Amino acid sequence: MAEIRMATPESESFVRTFARGLKIIEAMGQGAERQTLGDVAEAVDLPRTAVRRFLLTLIDLSFVKTDGKYYWLTPKVLRLGLSYLYSLPYWRQAQLALEELCARIGQSCAVSVLDEEDIVYVQRLHTRRILPMSPSLGSRLPAHAVSMGRVLLSGLDDAALDAYLQTATLKKLTGATVVDRARLKAAVEQVREQGYAWVDGELDESIAGLGVPVRDKDGAIVAAINVSLPAGAFDEATALRQFLPELRHTASQLRAAGVSY
Repeated sequence: MAEIRMATPESESFVRTFARGLKIIEAMGQGAERQTLGDVAEAVDLPRTAVRRFLLTLIDLSFVKTDGKYYWLTPKVLRLGLSYLYSLPYWRQAQLALEELCARIGQSCAVSVLDEEDIVYVQRLHTRRILPMSPSLGSRLPAHAVSMGRVLLSGLDDAALDAYLQTATLKKLTGATVVDRARLKAAVEQVREQGYAWVDGELDESIAGLGVPVRDKDGAIVAAINVSLPAGAFDEATALRQFLPELRHTASQLRAAGVSY
């Protein structure tokens, strides 16, 4: 099999125009609903003339609309994100599994994957006990400060974990957030050993989380599943007793369903 070489911005195989088009879509999704040409150009740090050509192309492809002054994304952009979700062999099974899990334990649950320094929610179900912070499908949270992030980081090999620890932006979100790199590495290594992560009040003082890995048929961690809890209502021992067996059962269901990449 021929070796696949990764394209970098300095390589001949890197298509700058394609990359810039994607950058514009991403920037428009993070800004105001409707933006001027100048707004978009400033967000992506490109000349207005170049951005205008990209926007006209995206309009022709029906990814963007304009009234002559403002530009905005169309629902067609959702196809890009949904293409990723549909490619996950466990995505539909995860929805059913989470519904069953939430019905059994009466708490909010989620499934996420790791994307650089963040976790990204690929499934999320809320209960009636709405927490102050309620991420939804596609939401991103810093991996270092949440239970699913610790689980997903524990699935990295030593070299990849060290690379993350050297370059990641570890923001202090609450008084409890672990930002010391040695302490964070020790916490991740503990998750490797015990097979779960308990994080209390590190993202938000009002939220605690218990997460476990979702593994593929070869045992590699490809996702994480967790239960979100009101901080103070559960300590670690109580959460483990009430929810760890249920979380592991759901993770096993997904693995049995053929989770893989």
